[in-house]
Amino acid sequence: MSFLQALWFLLIGVLFSGFFFLDGFDYGVGMAVGTLAHNEGERSQIIRTIGPVWDGNEVWLITAGGAMFASFPYWYATLFSGYYLILLFILVGLILRGVSFEFRAKGPNSKKPIWDKILAFCSFLVPFLFGVMFISMIKGMPIDAAGNIHAHFFDYFNWFSIVGGIALALLTYLHGLNYITLKTKGPVSERSQNYAHAFYWVLYLGEIIFALLLLFQTDFIKVHPVATLLCLVLIVGFSVWAHVATFQDKQGVAFAASGLTLVSLVALIFCGLFPRVMISSISSKFDLVIQSASSSNYTLIVMTIATVILVPCVLAYTIWAYWIFRKRIEMPKVGEAN
Repeated sequence: MSFLQALWFLLIGVLFSGFFFLDGFDYGVGMAVGTLAHNEGERSQIIRTIGPVWDGNEVWLITAGGAMFASFPYWYATLFSGYYLILLFILVGLILRGVSFEFRAKGPNSKKPIWDKILAFCSFLVPFLFGVMFISMIKGMPIDAAGNIHAHFFDYFNWFSIVGGIALALLTYLHGLNYITLKTKGPVSERSQNYAHAFYWVLYLGEIIFALLLLFQTDFIKVHPVATLLCLVLIVGFSVWAHVATFQDKQGVAFAASGLTLVSLVALIFCGLFPRVMISSISSKFDLVIQSASSSNYTLIVMTIATVILVPCVLAYTIWAYWIFRKRIEMPKVGEAN
């Protein structure tokens, strides 16, 4: 394995970490539209917290997929062909989320409740399916010598992957609640903080179940015992830190800690996979590894140069956008456009 191959495996992990940190609270805010808000004004207030940034956050997912295609084409081919239907439903969920923002804002008032329900449902569906995909992937899929996945329904949806999907959805929901607390004023901010107080206790139970399933359903402890245990400790530690911060009314700390919980989960997956990118449940001989799944050295060099030039520009724009829209959102006034 070359340095560039290992570097691009790390960079893809970083891109997915950025996606779940930034777009994760988008999904949480979307779910909160259906669970936290009590009236139309509060729903509009919640949606306005992500109005200027939600589409920019999804750039991280597109970039991660593009980087995987260019740097590890065999990984991309196996993953996207084997998870075609799940990725299709994720794509449909992302499209409907985007459509719901526009139709809700510009459509008749009588249709807003419909688009609110679609937004809330799709905001749950997308992280749930991402969780199912990644957790079933680390459990192992029936991959043959040619890199093709011959899977059945229960290879995708089993106790481990379903728990992982629910856990990821809950993590994004809590991340969204912390963001709403940080970005709003009034009853919505107070209520989101109270919801976070309660749901963190549910999260702890989910993390315990997830950790036990991880220990028995994967080979992570056998292959990378120290890294696996460290990542599990970080997941729980950041969750506790975020929970304590909500009680202490340290809203920025709570938001950062919940985001780092998601980053730690991505780190757990990538550390456990290394040096593999896909695990075969048929035989370890059919595992797809970094060295055989990557592009040529020349391609990786060109991509590295482009990344060094372009990524600082993307980061600068992202920071600038969040700085411009840093003010807290208040309840819309009577007659104000939502």
